[in-house]
Parts: sequence; structure tokens; C-alpha cells
Amino acid sequence: MADCECCESVEVHEELLKIVNETMPDENELYDLAELFKVFGDSTRIRILYVLFEAEVCVCDLAQALNMTQSAISHQLRILKQNKLVKNRREGKSIFYSLADDHVRSIIAQGREHIEEDL
Repeated sequence: MADCECCESVEVHEELLKIVNETMPDENELYDLAELFKVFGDSTRIRILYVLFEAEVCVCDLAQALNMTQSAISHQLRILKQNKLVKNRREGKSIFYSLADDHVRSIIAQGREHIEEDL
């Protein structure tokens, strides 16, 4: 137990717990938030988002830019779209993808800021 980062004595701080309990989101919201962050747990999806920071592109362009197959890109785009991080539009025979909104850029920017804090 030497490596346990625990309190030496049990002392419950009721006022703090009251605040926490009043502000804690419900279980469904916490689950949805955890699922959203799982989407960012794949470097290929992050790379796709970085391309989309610069331009609206079709699957062909993404595949070329990331040196991947269209099938692999399409699979990742489906996940990003299901999680409302990207949107698409059809133009003739092509489907163009773009960021769903500026929140996506903010989430990535904050993540980068966090990992670069101590560099």
C-alpha cells in the first residue's frame, strides 16, 4: 500500500460533495461525452480532421493526402460523421467532406495546448 495515493484519515467534506452532486451531469450525458472522446483516440481520424481544417475535400483527395485507400478513409469518415464531427455534400459524382462546426477545431486545439504545456 506504499504506492497508494490515499488520505491518511477518512474525512468527508459534505459541502464539496453537495456541490459535486448538484453539478455532475447525468449518466447518459457522461456516457455520450466518453464516446465522443473515444473518436479522438484514433490518429487516422485526427489526421483526417487536420486535412479538413484546411479545406473541404472529397474521399479521393483525403486518400491521396494521407496515403491510404478510399475504403479505409470512408470507414473513418463514417465514424466521424456518426459522431457529428464532419458533414458531407454531394456534387455530381463526388462527395465532399468538411468539419461539422468550429467546436471540432477547438477540441483539437485545446488537446494540443494540453500536451504541449510542459514541452
